[in-house]
Amino acid sequence: MLADGDVACADGDVHPSRRARGSSSTRDRPCAHAHGGRREGVARLVEPGTGADFAEQTGGRQTTRSGYREAVTDASTSAASTQPPVSSPAFDDALDHAWVAGVVRTALDEDLGPEPGRDVTTQATVDAGARGTADLVAREEGVVAGLVVVPEVLGQVARRLGLEEPAVTFVARDGDRVAGGQVLAAIEGPTQALLVAERTLLNLASRASGVATHTRRWADALEGTGALVLDTRKTTPGLRALEKYAVRAGGGTNKRMGLYDVAMVKDNHVVAAGSVAAAVAAVRARFPDVAVQVEADTADQAVEAIDAGADFLLLDNMPTPVLAATVAAVRARQGTPASGVPGATVPEHVELEATGNLTLDRAAEVAGTGVDYLSVGALTHSSPILDLALDLRPA
Repeated sequence: MLADGDVACADGDVHPSRRARGSSSTRDRPCAHAHGGRREGVARLVEPGTGADFAEQTGGRQTTRSGYREAVTDASTSAASTQPPVSSPAFDDALDHAWVAGVVRTALDEDLGPEPGRDVTTQATVDAGARGTADLVAREEGVVAGLVVVPEVLGQVARRLGLEEPAVTFVARDGDRVAGGQVLAAIEGPTQALLVAERTLLNLASRASGVATHTRRWADALEGTGALVLDTRKTTPGLRALEKYAVRAGGGTNKRMGLYDVAMVKDNHVVAAGSVAAAVAAVRARFPDVAVQVEADTADQAVEAIDAGADFLLLDNMPTPVLAATVAAVRARQGTPASGVPGATVPEHVELEATGNLTLDRAAEVAGTGVDYLSVGALTHSSPILDLALDLRPA
C-alpha cells in the first residue's frame, strides 16, 4: 500500500517540552501549525474521553487546533455488552454540529428524495405506530468512529416522518477498539424510523470506522518511535471533517484542513515564483498569518528551504538513507542564522514530514531517520469500511 502526503503543520520558535525519541508517550508532544502569526502557536494538549480496548489501559492525548489534531485512544478490556452506558460517544468536540446536520441532510436527500422524502417499502409494510429496539453491532474487529452522527440521523429521520425521535443508549465511544459481534449502541423507538435511518447511519459510521481502523494500524506501527502518522487532503468530497475526525479517533494526527490555513510550497510554485526564497517571501508578504511548509526532494533543497524561512519541510519520496542524511543536514542547521532571510534564525527544531512510498512494514524504519511525521494519504483515500450492522430485535 502506497501512502503520500500534501502538507503538514509546523511549530515555529516556541516549543513546549518534547518527548524523547523512542518514548511511547505522547504527553507534551507539541503539535505545530499556523496560528496567530508567522512562527507562533503550539497546540495545547487536552484529555480525551476514555475508550474500550482489547488489552490494557493506556493514556490518551489529543490536540484540537486548526492545524494538526493529534489523538491516542484510551483502552479497557470489557466487552461492550457488559459496559455501562456512556454519556457521549464523541471522541472530541471538534466536529461542528451544523456541519454534521448538513451532511446528514444531504445523505438523507440522496436516500429518501427531497425532504420529507419517503421509504416506499418501509412505510408500506411497517405500521407507523409500531415500536422496536435495534442494536448497532460491529461485525468485525476494528476501531469505531462516527457514532457521534447516529443521533443526528435518527432525529432528522423522525422529523421527516413526523414520528417520535428514537432514544439511543451508547455502550462504546468513537476511538474504542471493538471486537466482532460487539454491541456499540441500542436504539429504541418507532420501527419505521429505525429502518429508514439504517443505511444512512451505517454508511457514515462504517466509513469513519474504516478510516479509524486503518489509522490505528499505522499508529500502532509507530508506537515508541517518537513519530506520528498524519492524514492529507485526499478525502472524500463533503466528508473531510468526518474523515479527519476518524483519523484522530484512530490515533493519528490531522494536517491542514484545506488550502486556506497552511501554505504548502511545491515545485510548481517555485517555478512560478522563480525560486524557493521568492515563493516563501511571497506567501509571507500576502498571508503573514500562516505557517509555510516547503516540499523538498533532496538534502540541498531542504537546506535551501529552511534558509529561505520555511517553518517545516515535506521530504518527498526519499529512500531511507537519503532521508536520514537530509534529516541530519537539517538538524545541523537548527538554531543557526537563516542565510536567505536577513536577521532570521532557523528554528531550534524544524518539523520534518516524510511522505511518498510509505508502507506499514517500513513505518518504523522511516521513523528511525528522525522525522517527526509520516503522512499517509491512504488513510482517507483507500481505507475499506468497517462492517457495522443494525440488527432489529425480534418482537
